[in-house]
Amino acid sequence: MQSRNNIILVILIILVALATYIALPVDHPDWFKKIVAPHQDGPQALTLRLGLDLQGGTQIQLEPDLPSGQKATDEQLELARAIIERRVNGLGVNESLVQTGKDRIIVALPGVDDPDAAIETLRGTGQLEFVDLGDNPEHLGAGDEINTTNGPAENPTTDTVYETVMTGDKLKNVDVRRDPNTQKPYIAFELTPEGSKIFGEYSGKNIGKFLAIVMDKTILSAPVIQAKITDAGQITGNFTLDEAQNLAIQMKYGALPVPLKVVDVRTVGPSLGEDSVRRSLLAGTIGIIVVLLFMLAFYRLPGFLADLALLSFVSFNIALYKIIPVVLTLPGIAGFLLTTGTAVDANILIFERMREELRAGRSLPSAVEAGFSRAWTSILDSNLSTILTGLILLYFGSNFGASVVQGFAITLIIGVLVSMFTAVFATRTFMRFIIHYFAEPLKDRLSWFSV
Repeated sequence: MQSRNNIILVILIILVALATYIALPVDHPDWFKKIVAPHQDGPQALTLRLGLDLQGGTQIQLEPDLPSGQKATDEQLELARAIIERRVNGLGVNESLVQTGKDRIIVALPGVDDPDAAIETLRGTGQLEFVDLGDNPEHLGAGDEINTTNGPAENPTTDTVYETVMTGDKLKNVDVRRDPNTQKPYIAFELTPEGSKIFGEYSGKNIGKFLAIVMDKTILSAPVIQAKITDAGQITGNFTLDEAQNLAIQMKYGALPVPLKVVDVRTVGPSLGEDSVRRSLLAGTIGIIVVLLFMLAFYRLPGFLADLALLSFVSFNIALYKIIPVVLTLPGIAGFLLTTGTAVDANILIFERMREELRAGRSLPSAVEAGFSRAWTSILDSNLSTILTGLILLYFGSNFGASVVQGFAITLIIGVLVSMFTAVFATRTFMRFIIHYFAEPLKDRLSWFSV
């Protein structure tokens, strides 16, 4: 029995050491990141990710911009969310959050302090069309809006309806490059086999004609077809590198199923985020120290062992936040601190039961085992109730766009699960080790157990 406990203790020490190493704010080697978090890529792997309220940035709420009486379906909203999420990833924003709420889409962009460019990239329908302008007698050019056979424009330059030769769904790849001579950015694109066939047939028959490349009914450029084009082409225009990248993202990740409008923009300054982090760390540190001192003063030796388990609890939580990864928000920190109390509460139930057994005349080893076994039912029931509440909050936060509630629920559930492991499993392993090797001297020192 004790040899088995010794093996468990060694495994537990290894796990705590590993979790502590992951939790430390150090630059972990790449090989270690690939082993521990193979699903994470780039320099952000195994880093503690901060949410909008801690890092600063922009939160944007979008909703369908449809005529009165029309309503977007759940399928359209979910498709729009997926496309916007891919566009956000294309922007290179770390720890972003894109979720659907009640008839709207909420986008959190940590670290983005200039929301205007991001908004245009996110809400643009991204409907790319290659439009036949023929001989272009109306001298249309970049910036003009036109009606196409795919649909009308809001403010068309002319009433003429032009034929759409091909849409953006025939694109295979989109990339932004620079002209080696002028250093001006342009958008290079490759076509799918179907797109190559359509484009090749059209361009071969219309050499010398104008072909407009149109995004959301606005002409990006209107070049003359010089030769037959099959598998690749480029879009040139008077735009900056950022504008070219934003257009490329819209083209690459497809058209939104419904147009979107901005209903709310909230910007959090980085100074407010830094202040929140500082205050949260201070409050958390003070809270944990107070709990450690209370357990040590009131329960003495068992309290000291519970303190070791509580420190392990902190390491395991932070390590899991980095591995999963969890985007840590201010409510999320509150959930973590709340579960710190939950972890201690389990130990209190165990130690109080243990003291009752010792006062009833049981031997120390027997009282320790009885304390853990008889308190387990109460611990399990209370923690399952908390997890169930957390799942309800998580469902609410995920389906109604309440990211604040969602962040709290995630850390609450993780914390309760970890606390069940550390408060019961880890503390019991420590106690068994102490009782086995120091049973004789402890018999005459029951005051160390606060009896």
